[in-house]
Amino acid sequence: MVENEFKKIAALLEKGIGNLGYARIDHHRHQRCGFPEVIFGEGKTAEQIIGIVTECQKNEQSLLCTRTSPEKVAAVKTVHPELDYCPISRCLMRRGKISPVKDFQVTIVTAGTSDMAVALEADNTLKLSGIETQMIHDVGVAGLHRLLAQIDELAKTDVIIAIAGMEGALPSVIGGLVKCPVIAVPTSVGYGISAGGYAALAGMLGSCASGLTVVNIDNGFGAACAAVRMATLRK
Repeated sequence: MVENEFKKIAALLEKGIGNLGYARIDHHRHQRCGFPEVIFGEGKTAEQIIGIVTECQKNEQSLLCTRTSPEKVAAVKTVHPELDYCPISRCLMRRGKISPVKDFQVTIVTAGTSDMAVALEADNTLKLSGIETQMIHDVGVAGLHRLLAQIDELAKTDVIIAIAGMEGALPSVIGGLVKCPVIAVPTSVGYGISAGGYAALAGMLGSCASGLTVVNIDNGFGAACAAVRMATLRK
């Protein structure tokens, strides 16, 4: 009985997959998870990206290709000139037919300007998922008064994505000041002992501000997806 039910579910899901041989495109991801199908551009050729983009456009869905080099973008845009590119975050994207998530806002906070690429990756992912965002930059703990000046804004948002490199203290400070969910993103910004973001990651995982959600190093996309899942609970 259970086995038959699993087979029925698998058959339904298979109808929503575009099989290109080298990739299986998930046309129903937004309906299930709240965020669109995403291409990890760093590990794919320009030709593979072109094929995936072409398949995704069949359903007029939003599309996001992360970590895409300018060279690959140039080749892809010869076939798909309608795509937009953010060179700082290296996001190649197209906004499709997605209903906005009403009465829900995510605030993206960075410790320093060097964290901007990760912040924009999160911002682009959220916007393509229909979520309103605001960004507050360069309010790290080296000048705590800069963060404290933003308390009113932080207090009225629904989710905060706090992005920091170095020792990664920013999410802990924010976590002690607000009641909304805080998603911490360590970045690979910092000297020597920062070890490409591992010091920030360890600091965030070991935070004394209880209840932080921590994602992988430089993973603005993952932080945004966590926020999208939280947003779906408010619908």
